Amino acid sequence: MTYTSLMPAFLTVDVLGLLGILVWHMQGQHRPTARLIVQILFFSSMTAVLIVSGIPPHRVIAGETNGFAVYMGTAARVLWWVHLAWATIGFIRLYIVLDRRPQEARLIQDLIVAAVYLGVTLSIVGFVFGAPIGTLVATSGVVAIILGLALQNTLGDLFSGIALTLGRPFSIGDWIQLADGTEGRVVQNNWRSTQVLTPANNLVVLPNSTLAKVGLTNLTKPDESHLVILPIRITSDSRPAEVEAILKSELQTCQCIVQSPAPIVALKGIDAIAIDMELQFRVTAPAARTPARNEVIDMVHQCCSTHGLSLALPAQIYLGNAGNSLGKKPAA
Repeated sequence: MTYTSLMPAFLTVDVLGLLGILVWHMQGQHRPTARLIVQILFFSSMTAVLIVSGIPPHRVIAGETNGFAVYMGTAARVLWWVHLAWATIGFIRLYIVLDRRPQEARLIQDLIVAAVYLGVTLSIVGFVFGAPIGTLVATSGVVAIILGLALQNTLGDLFSGIALTLGRPFSIGDWIQLADGTEGRVVQNNWRSTQVLTPANNLVVLPNSTLAKVGLTNLTKPDESHLVILPIRITSDSRPAEVEAILKSELQTCQCIVQSPAPIVALKGIDAIAIDMELQFRVTAPAARTPARNEVIDMVHQCCSTHGLSLALPAQIYLGNAGNSLGKKPAA
């Protein structure tokens, strides 16, 4: 095959490749279907020109030995492989969708896209430039080990992000609580970190490797209603059943708590000084805990004033006073 016969085909493929890139960018990111059609049309046209001219896109032929023809042929083949990669990726982005599981679909898409880019890169290096792929892979393996050691923390975050995405312990918008007491709403989750907006309106950035190791409670699932427990002590001069009935009736008047399921007054214990009990009620969301607790505390204070009940001191104070009395020496 002569130099003169190769040049028109190479020039046509180069023009089609560059024009395809220009048109592809003009479609914009919000028109994936149009982009895919453009990619397929230009890739098909480039392939047809190469096949009709008898030029294999995957290897250099003997006629390309003269200066400018080598450059034109190399550019044509690189553009052909690039368009092949983009057409494949466009198809993946458009058609690989997991119903109601956007995070998993995005993860699978990203992994396949990375594999496509890696395969096309190796193909260009091996077929177009004639580099030994075996040696390159062996060298890249050594480089990968070195980079793996240098980027150990980053890779740990990356694979932890994959595990969190597949395991789905939480989703964007969920309210989570960590073992160290940190809690808030998940506002962003990517490959490296997870961002949580706390009730204090602070943005906490948690590396995925750290998040995968700590205990995590999802307060949003199965729903956002949240149980709040308020311990109180009422002096034992009142009958426990009467105190329970009074507090249960007053809880039904509170506006900030959920009435279904109904709030509970749980008797926990009794001694000579006080009745220990817990007021158990639910709120619509974790962020509503403070207003609900404030309302219930105010209700308990008003209830004691209205019904003649008295709050008892904490048991630790009585134990401390008793210990002081036992250890006190009698006056001379």
